[in-house]
Amino acid sequence: MGGFSLIHGFILSLPTTMILFLATLSLFFFFFFMKPKPSASSRLPPSPGPSLPFIGHLHYLLRLPLHRSLSRLAVSHSPVLLLRLGSRSALLVSSASAADECFTKNDFTFANRPMLPSSRRLSYNFTTLVAAPYGSHWRNLRRLIAVEAFSSARLNSSPVVNEEVRALLRDLAGGGSNFRKVEVRSQLEDLAFNVVMRMTVGKKYFGGREEIATGDEGRRFQRVVKEGFELAKESSVGDFLPILQWIGGRRMEERMERLEREADGLFQVVVEERRKERRRRVMSSAAGAGEMESGVDRRTIVDRLLELQEVDGECYTDEIIKGVILTMIAAGTDTVSQTMEWAMALLLNHPQVLEKATAEIDEHVGHQRVLEESDLPRLPYLNAVLRETLRLYPAAPLLLPHESSGDSTVGGFFVPAGTIIFVNAYHIQRDPEVWPEPASFRPERFGGGEKKMATMAFGMGRRCCPGEGLAMRVVGAAVGGMVQCLEWRREGEGEVDMEEGAGMTMPKKKPLLAVCGARSAMADALSKL
Repeated sequence: MGGFSLIHGFILSLPTTMILFLATLSLFFFFFFMKPKPSASSRLPPSPGPSLPFIGHLHYLLRLPLHRSLSRLAVSHSPVLLLRLGSRSALLVSSASAADECFTKNDFTFANRPMLPSSRRLSYNFTTLVAAPYGSHWRNLRRLIAVEAFSSARLNSSPVVNEEVRALLRDLAGGGSNFRKVEVRSQLEDLAFNVVMRMTVGKKYFGGREEIATGDEGRRFQRVVKEGFELAKESSVGDFLPILQWIGGRRMEERMERLEREADGLFQVVVEERRKERRRRVMSSAAGAGEMESGVDRRTIVDRLLELQEVDGECYTDEIIKGVILTMIAAGTDTVSQTMEWAMALLLNHPQVLEKATAEIDEHVGHQRVLEESDLPRLPYLNAVLRETLRLYPAAPLLLPHESSGDSTVGGFFVPAGTIIFVNAYHIQRDPEVWPEPASFRPERFGGGEKKMATMAFGMGRRCCPGEGLAMRVVGAAVGGMVQCLEWRREGEGEVDMEEGAGMTMPKKKPLLAVCGARSAMADALSKL
């Protein structure tokens, strides 16, 4: 997905004369060797106008956010488009029927990820769950993560989400019934990070006395992952225009090497900490006694991987374990915190929806205690609010790219092997032919009154995100708790600004600022947190 941002780095990093020279140099090579060679009976998808020498269709992708630029292409041309991104072909899918075809009939063929050079260093050589090619290693890793991290049994036995949401509510209600302005984004980012890291490595990084010892380390984790995304985006120009790797390529490679060493060092520290803790438990006369307390499994994901390492050290190496940590942080923090921020912004702009959600929680949970994960199945309107939020503001507006391992057809068009597949979930989830009043925030559409339609916020097919269950628990418990325990007001005049920022995910351009204070009806329950 970083390939769609490469045109910006390309234009900024090269003088015009160099661009013209390279374009001329590659003209004949591009047209005679890089064009796909379908059979006589094949019919390639349409393309949006001429494919320029050397850069292909990258000139169409200058405007950000990219999901909106690509949405305009679909509207003006076709919901199935063939793009030339430098030296690679890419299929842009912008309709629900074509996306369904990609991940049902062609699910096996499209199960690979493109192995782009810019992703190699920060994916432990393509061995992480997100980056690994489809095969036995990926299937084993997916099965392990599904059972050890995201199974219902594991999630039901963990107190982490409820405990971290309570910590959030204590902080937000710190002023009691006195209203005060809060910067909501940073609070939600710390919540998501604490949940992921406690489940993965058993450490809380932000909030309370623990932050004195761990806060700086937590910020380093966050910075490394963020910088990794930025570097991958910048260096991805060479993925699609390999000749540019000769120009300034060593400088970028050195930056990637430095970041790789720093990230690997951070991950190795927490692996060693869990390894020492495991040895301590084994040597103790009460070995294992602290892992299960009142039905609560205290083992972290890394603990379980270290157990498996003792049985099969070749399969569960430290690199594989560190790749799991990286995946959990990269996939489970920003996406979750951004969804919560969008949900709260939408509720502030639609007070009638906020009032209805509050009434539902008051009816089914009451005022004597704070909402918990286990209450979520009994709150259909709150769940509809969250699903409508994900429809309008999917955490991954362009699903992670796939790559075809063989020739196939989509929408009656021939798709050659090796084509990169991009699915514009943002466009599909706002398609007026599928969603009435697609730009409106209407949680009721997920109730019984209208035809129920599925969103693709967590992807589709065999490579869809396995963390949907955890994500929805965190988002539901946090948003539900904030609605139940606090009164909310917009900060300043007018509605909350809903402009989208640019990135692989869909951040809100301006952090959410709001005014909140404890609800008087929840004073007793909040005092017990």
